[in-house]
Amino acid sequence: MAPQQRRARSRRLAVIAATVAASAVLASGPGFAAGAGVVRVADPPAPTPTAPTPAAPAAVVPAVPAVPAVPAVPSAPALSTTPAAPSAAVTPAQSPAPTGESAAPTGESVTPTPSVTPTPSGAPTPSGAPTPSGAAAQSVPAFGAYLDYGALGVARIAELSEWLGGSKLRVGHTYLPGDSWHNIEGPPGFLDVWADWRLEQDDRMLVLNVPMMERNEEGVSDAEVRGLLRQGAAGEFDHHFRALAQRLVALKVPDTVIVLGWEMNGITYTHRCGPDPEAWKKYWNRIVSTMRSVPGQKFRFDFTPSRGKDAVPWTECYPGDDTVDILGMDSYDQPTGLSFDEQVKEPYGLQAHVDFAKAHGKPISYPEWGLFRNGDNAEYMRRMIAWMDEHRPLYNTLTDYCPHGVWQCRQNPRSSEVYRSLLSGRVDEPGTPPTTPAPSQEPSGEPPANCTPMDLGDWVEYWLGGKLCFRLDWWSKSG
Repeated sequence: MAPQQRRARSRRLAVIAATVAASAVLASGPGFAAGAGVVRVADPPAPTPTAPTPAAPAAVVPAVPAVPAVPAVPSAPALSTTPAAPSAAVTPAQSPAPTGESAAPTGESVTPTPSVTPTPSGAPTPSGAPTPSGAAAQSVPAFGAYLDYGALGVARIAELSEWLGGSKLRVGHTYLPGDSWHNIEGPPGFLDVWADWRLEQDDRMLVLNVPMMERNEEGVSDAEVRGLLRQGAAGEFDHHFRALAQRLVALKVPDTVIVLGWEMNGITYTHRCGPDPEAWKKYWNRIVSTMRSVPGQKFRFDFTPSRGKDAVPWTECYPGDDTVDILGMDSYDQPTGLSFDEQVKEPYGLQAHVDFAKAHGKPISYPEWGLFRNGDNAEYMRRMIAWMDEHRPLYNTLTDYCPHGVWQCRQNPRSSEVYRSLLSGRVDEPGTPPTTPAPSQEPSGEPPANCTPMDLGDWVEYWLGGKLCFRLDWWSKSG
């Protein structure tokens, strides 16, 4: 995934907005507030984090579901190997088939950033999926999708499962911010909803991408990266990762899968390996040793390069079997014109990844995968799922926003049909009969006519259950 445009929001805005929203009084017309002319615009409510939250403002009658924004803006995966992601989060549809794309996380501050609701693209969502074979429904490796980095991402897991005919999505995937060390330590309130989701069922898996450097997407020069890697190798940043480990243990998710310094073989991230592979490997080993020293931890560390050689061969960055538990790979359908067979056979490609993992006795994973340069490529979707069925990774998570995704992204209908038909009804219990998903309903996702959305700040919208809009004709309403 690629860096996103960032929009900082102060907590003061949320407080002021709460005052404004609290002054709204229910009126005669459903969904409208007298005088203020406020209407709710829509999305299903996200889970409440365990961290303290402000008091709820006065109730507002919903017109359609709502779009809660989430605190903290994590750093996204790299531009060099991963496609550009949309600049704004899209409000998911109230049915299991969202109408737009979800923004990937970016590094900024831990202050919530409101979501923007664009107009749906209009591409059709598959109305139903063929029933998969009984074999496909049996004993399935853990899978899921990256749906959003915060509480909204947690809420969408159940919706995606419904769209897939009840498939069991055991993997929740999110990213820590990479803008500052404070955020890399796991900002208060950000990880709580993910921890709550993980603890609801014993067989769930939380996958957390963790940057190795602050200013992770700020175009830091190779010379500066080289110096930072050497500082890290000398232990200067150990305390940040100890703090993160302690937070995860305190949240009762000590078995989190840590995707540390992902796509290190590229050029975009400050945590890249190329400027000094030896220092990078020493730094990785220090981080792992530091986090493993925290009492109660059971972390698994996932070494995840991007597929292919990229800037440097990823094998040159491998830090050793003692500090790697899982051998991952981020694998998108790129570059343009490269067939799936070529993605398998290319140097440092899919086959090389499987072979390397087998030689080192490690399970494999695919933390990021999806469509990209070759558009709505149903053949890639079919072949990638078949590849994972054959090689059985510990887990995989599709990147589900445009241009990569198939559920929140409406521009890939053929690949969406393939993904849905092949994964519908998949559960872990052998012999469970698959189900055919119900047809999707497609609400417009747009505010009512003559209604201008108001930006009230994340926590206000979180507690209201969504955005408000100001009716332009409120003065004409009778009491």
